[in-house]
Amino acid sequence: MLVSAILTSVGINSALCVIFLVLYSILKKQPSYYEVYIPRLLTEGNSKRRSRFNLERLIPSTGWLPKAWKLSEEEMLSSSGLDAVVYMRTITFCLKVFSFAGIIGIFILLPVNCSGTELHQIDFEDLYSNSLDVFTISNVNRGSKWLWIHFSSVYAITIFICYLLYHEYKYISSKRIAYFYSSKPQPHQFTILVRNIPVSAGSSVSDSVQSFFTEYYPATYLSHIVVRRTSKVQSLINDAKQLYRRLLHLQSEPSEQKSKQVGLFEKNVDLLDHYGKRLEDLEQNARLEQSEVSLAKDTHAAFVSFKTRYGASTVFHLQQSTNPTHWLTEEAPQPNDVFWPFFSSSFMGRWISKLLVVVACILLTVVFLIPVVVVQGLTNLSQLEVWFPFLKSILTIAFVSQIVTGYLPSLILMLFLKIVPPIMEFLSSIQGYISHSEIERSACNKVLWFTVWNIFFATVFSGSVLNKLSIILDPKNIPAKLAVVVPAQASFFIAYVVTSGWTSTSSELFRIIPLICSLMTKCCAESADDEIEVPSIPYHRDIPRILFFGLLGIAYFFLAPVILPFLLVYFCLAYIIFRNQFINVYAPKYETAGKFWPIVHNLVIFSLVLMHAIAVGIFSLKKLSLASTLVLPLPVLTLLFNEYCRKRFRPIFTAYPAEILIKKDREDQNDATMSEFFDKLATTYQDPALMPIQYSADCDSLNRPLLSSSETSM
Repeated sequence: MLVSAILTSVGINSALCVIFLVLYSILKKQPSYYEVYIPRLLTEGNSKRRSRFNLERLIPSTGWLPKAWKLSEEEMLSSSGLDAVVYMRTITFCLKVFSFAGIIGIFILLPVNCSGTELHQIDFEDLYSNSLDVFTISNVNRGSKWLWIHFSSVYAITIFICYLLYHEYKYISSKRIAYFYSSKPQPHQFTILVRNIPVSAGSSVSDSVQSFFTEYYPATYLSHIVVRRTSKVQSLINDAKQLYRRLLHLQSEPSEQKSKQVGLFEKNVDLLDHYGKRLEDLEQNARLEQSEVSLAKDTHAAFVSFKTRYGASTVFHLQQSTNPTHWLTEEAPQPNDVFWPFFSSSFMGRWISKLLVVVACILLTVVFLIPVVVVQGLTNLSQLEVWFPFLKSILTIAFVSQIVTGYLPSLILMLFLKIVPPIMEFLSSIQGYISHSEIERSACNKVLWFTVWNIFFATVFSGSVLNKLSIILDPKNIPAKLAVVVPAQASFFIAYVVTSGWTSTSSELFRIIPLICSLMTKCCAESADDEIEVPSIPYHRDIPRILFFGLLGIAYFFLAPVILPFLLVYFCLAYIIFRNQFINVYAPKYETAGKFWPIVHNLVIFSLVLMHAIAVGIFSLKKLSLASTLVLPLPVLTLLFNEYCRKRFRPIFTAYPAEILIKKDREDQNDATMSEFFDKLATTYQDPALMPIQYSADCDSLNRPLLSSSETSM
């Protein structure tokens, strides 16, 4: 790809970024768009709608930047939780890595690459016509002593990244413990989920749980709630909720039509009365279904609560029966984090779902190769002219060819990738996880490795599927083949960083999809009075994107250091924009207490090993066999470092140690509010679908006069 094509992509995306930033600074000040740009502030009462017109609203401003910049880590921890802190520290980690790498890459490696003549000399008089390959390691002459600088830089960046990884893992582990110490007593700390409960003839699941835990854990057992299948009840409640909202709208809008003609004879029906009766029928059906559920067969699962955290943790870690398939225990999620549909599926249904998820992920990976092949065809003008000969005359226009080769491929790939996170989230939801946070972490892993395979490996090995399979089946030649194909795709990934990084992050600030939904909602009168819903940040979408750009930066650090400034711009944008979003937009719905960090750590380790494999191949290709041999200890040492971190820090992210649990329990002994907490704990894990329903009563109250007839006569 020519330098001119890259600059065209940079120009287009820079213009889009500026447009998004300007529009955001204007629309954010418009009261009618507060629910799009500051929903969190509205629901927390920290911002009010202003009705008076002010000319200042129409002038772009940068007032949001200082607020986002000044947000401290402690403020973010208290307002958005430890997961938000981990997310922002992932961005700052990448900023530190690529600031260091940028200094080495731009000021040392890039001049060395440009001074080579392996491909051809750079024409500084006509810089735009140069191929970007002349700025990569491919342009360094074979056997050149200058390659030892690249060798040294590989060692330097590996040591630096491992040093940062260790301190980040250590810091986040300590923050996780401190976060636990500072938290008030939480229901999930005292509760476990027990499944596959054996039931003897003539007794119920509740009786089995009661007798088992009072016999074996009499000192710590507190209470339990049996879980039931409530999918039908939940469906009826959702229908009732939608009808209730429709009734509220009709009652609050005097100008709204209150009647309509229905039936064969077009009988005039009062909508308030019609909807009210339907709502009562739905509620009655839901109550009947609730009573049937309470008498129906249980799911052989229960949430069991204990008097101490240590007691709950002890039960969780021990095998409860001589039959290892009975009395299975796992940590209970937060009450608002429970994924209740999990309990409505049978064991066999969940087992089949897991197999279907594996098959679906494989099929999606294979199908996604189609847009990858199309994108690679667009980056090659000669191949594109073969596919579409009628476009040959248009592609001779310089600006058109620059857009087609520089901007369009990364745009197409980015748009196709947009559909992957929702699909992976759905697949994870049917895989058998009991909490929304586990579903999100699973989806995050799926999206991450899907991106690594389909965007990185499938792009660099842009041949046929059989070619990719031959690479997998012949692992000895992987370093040599990576050394050939990875540098050749540097220009494409620069364009991808600019399009998927710069523009996507700026559009995150502008919130295009929520803005469109808001405009459509305002046109739809029925939903005008819906409550403002504060979104939570989709970690399964954003963490894989950050980590993938981190992988690109590490892999291309010594191959094509020209990519590093573009990555730094992206991480700077992400740093300031997401801090702003945590203040104004996103609020946490549940908390994993930093469990996303091991995903970050593992991907960085993988990126380092990938860089080492490429280095082995590139130095062999450049006839510097000694350097290739000396790189071999690096992946071994990196994996040993990873194993040390896994042994040293990972257990803290799996379960809290006894020392911490016992200290926290001793503190609670002097807390007068614990008795009230335990009283509430007995019903905390009650399925929301089994709660009392009273929508119709609320609607009737809206129709009642503010004063009774006796008060009016007085």
